[in-house]
Amino acid sequence: MGFQQGLSGLNAAAKSLDVIGNNIANASTVGFKQSQAQFADVYASSLAGSGTGQAGIGVRVGTVAQQFTQGNITTTNNSLDMAVSGSGFFRLSNNGSITFTRNGQFQLDRNGYIVNNQGYRLTGFLPNAAGVIVATAPADIQISTADLLPNATTAITAGLNLNANSATIPAVPAFDPTNAATFNNSTSATVYDSLGGSHVASLYFAKTGTNAWNAYLTVDGVNTQAANAPLTAMTFNTNGTLATPAAAVTSTAFTPAGAAAQTLTIDFASTSQFGTTFGVNSLSQDGFTSGHMTGFSTGADGIISGRYSNGQTRTLGQVVLANFSNAQGLQPLGGNQWAETSTSGTPLVGAPGSASLGVLQTSAVEDSNVDLTAELVNMITAQRVYQANAQTVKTQDQVLQTIVNLR
Repeated sequence: MGFQQGLSGLNAAAKSLDVIGNNIANASTVGFKQSQAQFADVYASSLAGSGTGQAGIGVRVGTVAQQFTQGNITTTNNSLDMAVSGSGFFRLSNNGSITFTRNGQFQLDRNGYIVNNQGYRLTGFLPNAAGVIVATAPADIQISTADLLPNATTAITAGLNLNANSATIPAVPAFDPTNAATFNNSTSATVYDSLGGSHVASLYFAKTGTNAWNAYLTVDGVNTQAANAPLTAMTFNTNGTLATPAAAVTSTAFTPAGAAAQTLTIDFASTSQFGTTFGVNSLSQDGFTSGHMTGFSTGADGIISGRYSNGQTRTLGQVVLANFSNAQGLQPLGGNQWAETSTSGTPLVGAPGSASLGVLQTSAVEDSNVDLTAELVNMITAQRVYQANAQTVKTQDQVLQTIVNLR
């Protein structure tokens, strides 16, 4: 029996060296997870049941288990590189065949899809027409380089202070935007039409009495109201807060050349009348011109945001991660990829940072989790084990030879 034990020990030690060698070979492989050879002893069964004097018949390899511990994270110069900090795998699609990986080295293909170096597409949640992420079934993430369509201005928010003390009623009552004697103060903002063309919208304020003002609106110097009428009359409470209008006011429709007719809704809720100089505290509008993409970035939550030349940002997609109840049950496929099995359980797919999933770090990759120093020590140990088992075979041979030589 000694030959069998020694031979099984040699096979086990050789298998251990194979595993250690594979770990060392992949010490620089991004996203690689080291393996560990786990062994079990072997006993023979007898007809009379197990006895107390059984010596065993050797060892066998129980399993080669991958160790899904976190690897170090190294920064890179590629904005599409991603590293998972915590649990989870990137979800890849190869013409509908789903695999999982911890290797976050990605790039764009010619069609704008985010792919790995084997051409497998990264999947995630896609936005709807309004740019809101819809967390349904993950799909291939495609970065669209199409220009961002213009958005016509519909609303302006004006937060101003009109001077309650020094302002006097204009000497010329008929409003004329070219005559400073017909108003007290003015301010302007750039607004956009349906073609993305820019226009100058100006607000003018003329005092009409105690705590009372008229507000006028012009676009490119032309009053939006008929007969130079005011946009609205404004009154203030004795504490300087706005009394009327109680809601936002809407201008008469105007039509920029070649564009669609539009109106502007002005919100004066933040406007006040205090005894200080005229000032503009805030002035914003909701329109923008067309823009082309200048870049994009990925957040820790997997949201991919595109940046455009008009100063706007748009959500282009969200990278998803998948976790498993038993990650060691995944089937290794090579190429830093694994496949789902009945042992691993169903993939738990979600946004990074949710549930048990880790977060993303962009312009970074996760290094192999192989501890090279520990593997070299393990190699020495496995070599000694191999030598010791070889010695048991040699000794058994000597014992057998002694028996054969008996006379």
